[in-house]
Amino acid sequence: MSRATEAPPDDRSFFGQPRSLANLFGVEMWERFSFYGMQGILLLYLYYSAGDGGLGIDQGTAAGIVGAYGGGVYLSTILGAWVADRLLGSERVLFFSAIVIMLGHIALALIPGVIGVAVGLILVAVGSGGLKANATSVVGTLYSPEDTRRDAGFSLFYLGINLGALFGPILTGLLQATWGFHFGFGLAAVGMAVGLVQYSLGRKRLPDIARHIPHPLPRTRWLLVGAIAAAAIVVIVLLVTMGIITASNLVIVVIWVTVAATIAYFVVILANREVSGVERKRVYAFIPLFIASTAFWSLYQQQFTVVTIYADERLNRDLFGWVMPVPWVQSINPIFIILLSGVFAAVWTKWGPTQPSTPIKFAAGTIIMGAAFLLFLPFAGGAANSTPLLAMIGILFVFTVAELLLSPVGLSVATKLAPEVFKTQMVALFFLSIALGTAISGRLAEWYTSVSETTYFSVLGGIAIVLGILLALIARPMLKLMGGVK
Repeated sequence: MSRATEAPPDDRSFFGQPRSLANLFGVEMWERFSFYGMQGILLLYLYYSAGDGGLGIDQGTAAGIVGAYGGGVYLSTILGAWVADRLLGSERVLFFSAIVIMLGHIALALIPGVIGVAVGLILVAVGSGGLKANATSVVGTLYSPEDTRRDAGFSLFYLGINLGALFGPILTGLLQATWGFHFGFGLAAVGMAVGLVQYSLGRKRLPDIARHIPHPLPRTRWLLVGAIAAAAIVVIVLLVTMGIITASNLVIVVIWVTVAATIAYFVVILANREVSGVERKRVYAFIPLFIASTAFWSLYQQQFTVVTIYADERLNRDLFGWVMPVPWVQSINPIFIILLSGVFAAVWTKWGPTQPSTPIKFAAGTIIMGAAFLLFLPFAGGAANSTPLLAMIGILFVFTVAELLLSPVGLSVATKLAPEVFKTQMVALFFLSIALGTAISGRLAEWYTSVSETTYFSVLGGIAIVLGILLALIARPMLKLMGGVK
């Protein structure tokens, strides 16, 4: 099989970026619309009483479920990446994953009760995992390794993500407040359907390399892999049936599975004979970035657990006599992302080779994220509805600055540090840090319900700041291991 061709390096038809970035921008925007729209009302659906249209699950357990689900989304990027690298290629997996996501939202909308939640969340988690890793990988194929537009391109791609994240919670929140939770879930399904149609119309323009299978699995091993997958499903069903995996311990299970998967992934990549010495050093350099990313996401993803509970109970959402729906709080961060993504992209482009290194960007993002948690302290432990909305807006602005320093840069560096035979799977490894951080955020949310808010925000904020400082101190030796990648 001949090596797939790459996109022409002089393609600048989309704001100075390759034209195909617009198509990927669109599908990711609609996927995020459906994802964040659904997630904006999910926790409320789980812990609101039946009289309010919810399932009446204990608040701590409900937050743990949301954290476990979020971790499962990013954990399933392993599956999506493996199928792309060994069976179908990134572009095809992206397409099929979008279909699975749509089916998951339909299940949430149409199937009542716990069964609908279980079926819907499993489908959305598996589909979103497959789409996320592969959309990022396909974006990476639009640029040569030397193309200085890469970080700017990923920042624009990130803008598409946050356009969806902005409008999803606003519209599903309105439908939920007006007609009920299942109408909100139904809107998420419609959004994903629109994204699927839009992506289908532009698939052929993507470069051939997006369909390339880097490390094809021999057909003689297909039966073995299928048997292992079937056995894994049977084991999971048995563990649930026997009561070993329950709603209350699900988040802990996801955390340990993610830790095990992370260790296994690093071992597999580092031990592979096709990975060169330079590539192996780059993978070692990725380990501190992975740890910092996990710490960052364990705080950032609490927008869907602790911040949601805080907004429901502490935040003054009264706007001239009209009470703003709780899910709208989750649209504050995307507004800032939209306003600042272009600024960050322009700054990285203008600075070019003189911009701060990836480790320094990661360190700054982690420190600022810790500082954002400390900003909750003046309002910690207050009465119901006592925190001003303007204060929450300011805190989420700091969340945004931290995010833009780490998240799009993390996606970019994963594609730059990836060994040739692990292109998509290296992106999945970055998403494993998000999986672990998201699952930990669910576990931390359970702790939030049992300690004082002053203790909670000060301890977590302080830990993040210390980790960021440590990362900055080891930035230079990391750059040596990165072998020319900055």
